[in-house]
Amino acid sequence: MFDFDGVLVDGMAEYWWSARHAALNLLPELALPEAAPAAFARLRPLIHKGWEMVLMAAELSRADFDPAGTCAAYPAALRAALGRWQLTPEQLQEALEAVRRRAIADDLPGWLALHRFYPGVPERLRRLRQEGGDWSVLTTKGGAFAAQLLAAADLQPRHVHGHEQGSKPEVLERLLEGDPELWFIEDRRPTLEQVRATPGLEPVRCYLVSWGYLATGDGDQLPPGIQNLDPETFQRPLAHWP
Repeated sequence: MFDFDGVLVDGMAEYWWSARHAALNLLPELALPEAAPAAFARLRPLIHKGWEMVLMAAELSRADFDPAGTCAAYPAALRAALGRWQLTPEQLQEALEAVRRRAIADDLPGWLALHRFYPGVPERLRRLRQEGGDWSVLTTKGGAFAAQLLAAADLQPRHVHGHEQGSKPEVLERLLEGDPELWFIEDRRPTLEQVRATPGLEPVRCYLVSWGYLATGDGDQLPPGIQNLDPETFQRPLAHWP
């Protein structure tokens, strides 16, 4: 079971493009640069759901925005920003998905070009089938958007589970009922820690990739039940994974 953004695909250019357009659709008075500010990439390891990207885009328009302070107290910064802009997560998420739906309908090649698969990932996923290993995707992106990107790369997962199917622990809990050999590969340490702390998910084997959108120190002193996964190990047969 693979996370999508930050594990299979680097979509940083698309994140900013879509978040910027969604923020401007909701708040036309904002002044936002076309290129992603450095602070947006700094915030990306903390962002969990799509609506947060749109909210952070709005925050980056503020002259007094404090990236370091936001990173240090991210949950509190999210709550404050929702109040400041008088928006709800549902409004922000719908605005983001509307931008993506429009981009796919109007210029699919252009939207696809904003993403890139990490080197060696498509080839490794195809070899998984040859090794007899089914693979699926579990993402906080809308499932339809992830499926479009996978299809464009001629990749065929068994399933694509998007944010509309519930939180990652909820989806894993349902899947574990039919598959006791569940492995989960993710680039957000907090997500993996949440999985490890969820009763009933103890059998899930958790891996934190060394690429993707990691914050400084994310790979250090991992708790029991979470293993580091570097690109070299990722390319090896599953029997050689930790």
